[in-house]
Amino acid sequence: MPALLWITEWGLWPSSENWHLYYKVRQTYSDPRLLHEAPGHLFLEHETEDLASFLQVAMLNGWGGYVLTQADYVNAFFSHDEHIDFFAKHEANLTDVREVLGTKFPSGQSRS
Repeated sequence: MPALLWITEWGLWPSSENWHLYYKVRQTYSDPRLLHEAPGHLFLEHETEDLASFLQVAMLNGWGGYVLTQADYVNAFFSHDEHIDFFAKHEANLTDVREVLGTKFPSGQSRS
């Protein structure tokens, strides 16, 4: 399903940021805008690998933000402090994530 990668934090760890790499990846989409001009990236259903690449670059740069899915199936917040929180309207959707990640957290707890 389509997903939005929305980067909300950057500049916290300047020595970890590779702006050249980020903008080179962004240019592959013919998008010359700066991050502060367009902090969101919409990925369509067939662009899963692209989403993963952008997310990896963001995390390697020490940035934070959100991955927001269509219809709020399961969303994620990734922090510059190196943790990810998953959230969803329906507990069953989080159960699916726990199974994929191999976690055994009880209902109501998140994996950080």
